[in-house]
Amino acid sequence: MNSPRPITLLIAALGGEGGGVLTGWIVSAAEQAGFPVQSTSIPGVAQRTGATTYYIEILPVLTRELGGKRPVLALTPGVGDIDIAVASELLEAGRTVASGFVTPGRTFFIGSLSRFYAMDEKIAMGDGRFDQDRLIAIVKDNARDSLLIDMEQLAKQSGSIVSAVMLGTIAGCGKLPVTPEQLEAAIRADGKSVDSNLRGFRAGLEAARAKVQPAKPVEKKRHAPTTPELLEHEVSYSMPALAQATAIEGVRRLIAYQSVAYARRYLDRLRPITEADAAAGAHGKLLKEVARHLAVRMSYEDVVRVAQAKIAPQRLRRIAREELRVKDEPFSVHDFLKPGIEELCQLLPSFLARPILRVSERRGWLGRVYFGMEINSTSISGYLRFLMLAKLRRLRPYGHRYAQEQRQIESWLGLIVEAARCSVELGLEVAECARLIKGYGDTYARGLSNYRTIEARLTQPALAGHIAMERAADALASARTAALVDPEGESLAKCLSEIDGQASFRIAAE
Repeated sequence: MNSPRPITLLIAALGGEGGGVLTGWIVSAAEQAGFPVQSTSIPGVAQRTGATTYYIEILPVLTRELGGKRPVLALTPGVGDIDIAVASELLEAGRTVASGFVTPGRTFFIGSLSRFYAMDEKIAMGDGRFDQDRLIAIVKDNARDSLLIDMEQLAKQSGSIVSAVMLGTIAGCGKLPVTPEQLEAAIRADGKSVDSNLRGFRAGLEAARAKVQPAKPVEKKRHAPTTPELLEHEVSYSMPALAQATAIEGVRRLIAYQSVAYARRYLDRLRPITEADAAAGAHGKLLKEVARHLAVRMSYEDVVRVAQAKIAPQRLRRIAREELRVKDEPFSVHDFLKPGIEELCQLLPSFLARPILRVSERRGWLGRVYFGMEINSTSISGYLRFLMLAKLRRLRPYGHRYAQEQRQIESWLGLIVEAARCSVELGLEVAECARLIKGYGDTYARGLSNYRTIEARLTQPALAGHIAMERAADALASARTAALVDPEGESLAKCLSEIDGQASFRIAAE
């Protein structure tokens, strides 16, 4: 029989995710379209040490064109013989690759960036989780092409199940002989949870099409509202897979911290980093680290942030469940606060905050004068005091601290872009220096001072060519580690002296 070879599809799904239903939809659509099709399944093993795999073969020739002949289709997948591989979880994607089913010359891989931790990861004494970045790199290196999307998140957003989203991504990749309309018809013919399954299917289809097809420039309308979903969708098609999960978490964090518009600014700030990452050939590594640190820096600790944290429902539940171990018994939580003059000036406009801070500095009040208070967070009055402070986040963009933070962030991002032009390693080290700036009060002041010292003594000279590029990244890493170990600055001063001594010795030797 002279005919094309079958299209082979291997699906790895976890228990309860509807892998069998997904297989049934594909088989039904292929049969209705008139293609010979066959499917088999191999159950997974217990304790999440392997997924259930489903294998499908579709001959892309209509049955009526075979002249009464029947093709012989395989019952089991062959190593190196898979055209499309699909995994509903990132570790299962890695296992599919390790089993030899994914090959660079043949396999189009569709995988989810979501994680459901395996038993070996959970029982490890330390952090037993597999390295997500390494798993992504393994998939991309071993597949002819890949499509990596957070299917679990898409399922939650659409109110559907993972299998429906998986079907949408398979349809969106355009590798099957059946159309998306025929797959939709299979969902309707199944007759179970049709509306929610169609929502999940369309969410996966749109996400896959945005990834597989070149993104078309869309003219922004001023009246078109920006929503959290739109921002997350933008991340999914505009950033490398390695950085997507981090950037999406950053978007969610900043929406909760301030607003959707603030999260929009976060993505705008990441755009030059995305370009620098691509130009340096970092494959998303630099972008991921900057996205992580930028989200933290833009959600800096201030009085509003502290108030939000104090009355967060999950905090009170954690105290009751894990610390006090009570169920229905009444309890109270007393928070002891000690804001200083700097903290009280944070939300004031700069024209008011500056004179107050200048007078306080002249009189020696900064770092010495504090206003101690005790607040019962579980009482009505205490809760309302914190709630009132939390509501002041609308005033945050007009405050003195906000203006300071935004200037510092822009300067830091500019240094990263400049450093990435020299080397990816140097760009990463400049990005990591953001770890020094954290907390509030004295902790924040010491960290910022150490950061500025490293910038003046190492970062700027390295970018100016006064420090050899092969030494610059190591010098920054050493100085940052010294500052983190000893925030008071003594270890940092000693480290910088040693670095200066080594530079002087090399110059003398030359």
